[in-house]
Amino acid sequence: MDPLVESRPGTTVRSRLTARGLRLTVGPLLSVWPLSRHGLRPAFAIDLAAPLALPAPRWADVEPVPFDGFRAEWVRAPGAPSDRAVLYFHGGGFFSCGLRTHRRMIARIAAASGAPVLSVAYRQLPEAPLAVSVEDCVQAYRWLLDQGFAADKIVVAGDSAGGFLTFAATMRAIAEGLPRPAALVALAPLTDLDHTAKVEHANARLDAYLPARRVRRLAALLTEGVPDPAVSPVNGELAALPPTLIQVSSSEMLLPDAELMAERLTAAGVPCRLQVWENQVHVFQVFADLVPEGLAALHEVGAFVREHTTPRAAPSRSRRTRRRNRTRTRTRTAAA
Repeated sequence: MDPLVESRPGTTVRSRLTARGLRLTVGPLLSVWPLSRHGLRPAFAIDLAAPLALPAPRWADVEPVPFDGFRAEWVRAPGAPSDRAVLYFHGGGFFSCGLRTHRRMIARIAAASGAPVLSVAYRQLPEAPLAVSVEDCVQAYRWLLDQGFAADKIVVAGDSAGGFLTFAATMRAIAEGLPRPAALVALAPLTDLDHTAKVEHANARLDAYLPARRVRRLAALLTEGVPDPAVSPVNGELAALPPTLIQVSSSEMLLPDAELMAERLTAAGVPCRLQVWENQVHVFQVFADLVPEGLAALHEVGAFVREHTTPRAAPSRSRRTRRRNRTRTRTRTAAA
């Protein structure tokens, strides 16, 4: 059985201009940024400066949540119910971004889904390797359960590196005996630390700002120089995972990762929807103020969260009676 692939054609002028701007600015910067423990330290400034360009909406309620060793925060929209939640892991290559860079987008997810979002600033490079990042995310999920949230009312989500953690942390949590969440959402996820397919894919030259050739060095840092194929979620035991929504651009470097994960989830019997948005930048949802497609994609994320955390209303007695009567009528007609 093939995964459910949904094409989202069309690219607006604003989207094309955003891609051009990122290609001229962020692309060259990431191509030369030193991927070393010393070189990655200044990346924390990106999150500190983020509110200047990406302030949280005034209507969003932000509440800090301290953890042992890392931070998190609740982001709520007005009138959000308290019986369900989204657990969100930000992207940023495992070395940059954080609560501030993603707060505006996460507020939109909270509004679209009607659920509060717990955004997690897990420990990352250069202070912590991948194993620590995964454990922080599992701890955040365990904390939600301890707070009284039912697993079938929790959706785990993330973008890029956070998409990697969405799969990795959920599989780790299930392996440790925790109940599986209601669903997963991955926005342009990194799912395979093997750089080969990404470098050889045509999108390695088309991506607006992600340098495919640097994945190998990043993987070495994450795994402390000992790459292990089993670390990549795409190679893990996927059968226990819940229904999954993956959104990705048709022209970004991580398209092969999204496609391979969708194929393997489906092969493992996990319902998976893969949405391919035409010629968008990596995690275009973050740029929803500039890119109309980003806002549309976030509305679809919200609808997916609602679908898997809101119980479907049972048909009324009168509707059940009418359905039985129609069935009996068809049976008598067929017998005649």
